[in-house]
Amino acid sequence: MQNAAEMSNNLQLEKNAKDIWKECLGLIKENVPFITYNTWFLPIRPFEIENSTLKIYVPNNFFIEWIEEHYNTLINKTVSQVLGEEGRLIYVIYEEKIAADEPAPVIPINGSIAPTPQIKPLDYETFLNPRYTFDNFIKGEGNQLARAAAMAVGDSPGQTSFNPLFIYGGVGLGKTHLIHAIGNKILETDPRKRVIYISSDAFTVEFVEAIQSNTLNDFSGFYKSMDALIIDDIQFLVGKEKTQDLFFQIFNTLHQSGKQVILSSDKPPKDLKGLNERLISRFSWGLSADIQPPDFETRVAILKNKSEVYGISLSREIVEYIAQNISSNIRELEGCLIKLLASSSLNSKEIDFEFVKKTVREVSTNKQVTVSVELITKIVCEFFGVEENKLREKNRRKEVVFARQMAMYLSKQMTKLSLKTIGLHFGGRDHSTVIHSQSSIEQLALKDPKIRETLDTLKNKIEMSAS
Repeated sequence: MQNAAEMSNNLQLEKNAKDIWKECLGLIKENVPFITYNTWFLPIRPFEIENSTLKIYVPNNFFIEWIEEHYNTLINKTVSQVLGEEGRLIYVIYEEKIAADEPAPVIPINGSIAPTPQIKPLDYETFLNPRYTFDNFIKGEGNQLARAAAMAVGDSPGQTSFNPLFIYGGVGLGKTHLIHAIGNKILETDPRKRVIYISSDAFTVEFVEAIQSNTLNDFSGFYKSMDALIIDDIQFLVGKEKTQDLFFQIFNTLHQSGKQVILSSDKPPKDLKGLNERLISRFSWGLSADIQPPDFETRVAILKNKSEVYGISLSREIVEYIAQNISSNIRELEGCLIKLLASSSLNSKEIDFEFVKKTVREVSTNKQVTVSVELITKIVCEFFGVEENKLREKNRRKEVVFARQMAMYLSKQMTKLSLKTIGLHFGGRDHSTVIHSQSSIEQLALKDPKIRETLDTLKNKIEMSAS
């Protein structure tokens, strides 16, 4: 047992370690870019100071290797400046420290027993939605394999043969829910794990920004330091060669280190035409599991679960009617319930059968709608007040370029035409112009909610005109 003097001394050493590391951070911050500071130094936690040796917590071995390779000179200079010429730094990996401490020591404070302070989570955004868990994911015949594999990965990330785990299926079937649930389960089991969720669009935007700010090493290193990397809608990397090359490097580093990679797509790997063959090969290393549209019984179970969450009381007949008439995806089922709840509460209207029928007709997209590039161009030009022929000319006026990019983006999103064919519709432009337009609009939409609203408005106008 420690005596009071020893315990007081340990607490003082910890306090000094924090003060010393805070001073080190102040010097480091002045000498590195903001993104570098946030990515590599802010997550570090001081452990203790003994003589002139400062011990610090780091998340994993990769962190140590990266810091020593890229910032060793800066670290040594800073430590010498704060602790003197004899100053040394020792890295302690979280897991190693915790394993060494088990069972966790306790420290009496003012007569009470206090556990060893818990390690704080790292200072970065996981982008995981806490609402998406395995508990509220409805199991059905169409998602059994994907759900079982996801739960196995959530329990043992990087330790199963499901690496990478590639989940694919149509829109609104629960892919995003499932991959968020994996991330949430990993962190629930071990909050020290480094887990991040990101869409492929957002990943591309960050990649471009890293190139522009000359912080590509930090960008790459950040993702290589993850214990679990979750990327949604990987199909949107198609046509983005440089982004694919970097992701290939990140994938290899994580996989070789036994870290978990989780991906989602609207198609299986073999059908992702335009994606680098090396990546398609890597995606096939683990497990590809599809999610099929929910069967009738699953749709009924989803409706019952969601109606309880939203506090809506629906009769069995109404639930079954909705389940029979909205069969394409789960998102539409939820959208129908939200619309019923909103209309009922705003208009003080009882949810009767006629009201449900009307709502189902408005929400359901089971009917087939054919959209053409010509229709998209017409709607976009009317919306922005631009002549259609201007989009096909070599016109560089700002409003014309923007309208052309919007039309190309929507054509890629709402038709099955190839990049080359879309380019031909806009004055014979090549596929790279279409890719650039798509990337530009994606970046704008990511940063500006008004652009997202404009895209939604245009899509609605196009769909209504096509129906």
